[in-house]
Amino acid sequence: MPELPEVETIRRDLEKVVVGKRIKEARIGSAKVIKEPDVKDFVQKIANRQIKEVFRRGKVLIFGLSTQYLVIHLRMTGQIIYGEREEESRISFLLSDGRYLNFLDQRLMGEVRLVDNWQEICFIRQMGPEPLEEEFTLKRFEEMIKGKKSKIKPLLMDQSFIAGIGNLYAVEILFRAGINPLRPANDLSLAEIKRLFSAIKEVLREGIEYRGSSVDTYRDAYGRKGGFEQRLCVYAREGQPCVKCAKPIKRVNLAGRGTYFCPLCQK
Repeated sequence: MPELPEVETIRRDLEKVVVGKRIKEARIGSAKVIKEPDVKDFVQKIANRQIKEVFRRGKVLIFGLSTQYLVIHLRMTGQIIYGEREEESRISFLLSDGRYLNFLDQRLMGEVRLVDNWQEICFIRQMGPEPLEEEFTLKRFEEMIKGKKSKIKPLLMDQSFIAGIGNLYAVEILFRAGINPLRPANDLSLAEIKRLFSAIKEVLREGIEYRGSSVDTYRDAYGRKGGFEQRLCVYAREGQPCVKCAKPIKRVNLAGRGTYFCPLCQK
């Protein structure tokens, strides 16, 4: 699933090329991805709307239009590709420059909405803080984690706790912080919380710098792969030597997700 660094990479790409352009029409390949309004209203209402801005909340991409907001949640396999031709897409948006925004989704799990108020969408309203914003401070993080009894790795992936972190970045953050993913959150010392806070910001910023991780279907807005997967230390490296101590990386199932860690370096 595209996580914060992947969606932010797409957002930055698109902001440079689509802001100020109009959506001339939406061509629907799979009506199932449109969650609101109904397909007929969606097609009618989005026609000739100008794109004013492109922003992100958690893993969700949001286009501020001249009226309303186009909200796209890529989910597991969604892609937004900007190009000269119309792809075999779930939805293709023809732009006023003659180019297309193609929403592709192999597993048909993505969600597209056209709404008056994006902040009132239920799953967005429930999101926790953005980890790269100034308001996300160490003091706030300490308060958030206080009393949390769940294991630290599923907690990091809980979008109501922190927005934007998924499986890949959670395991890399915990490796960077030297914390075992099986530890209860309320068992962490203040020093460990501080290391974890720093690792969250560092790893996510590196993920953006290297334009995301293409370990699966992720592509940027031009259909190109990201480069962060070449810097992964533990994710999908079961049995391979740890980059720090050479002990084999271990894999366990935690909250239904494959979880990778070094049993020596992560305490």
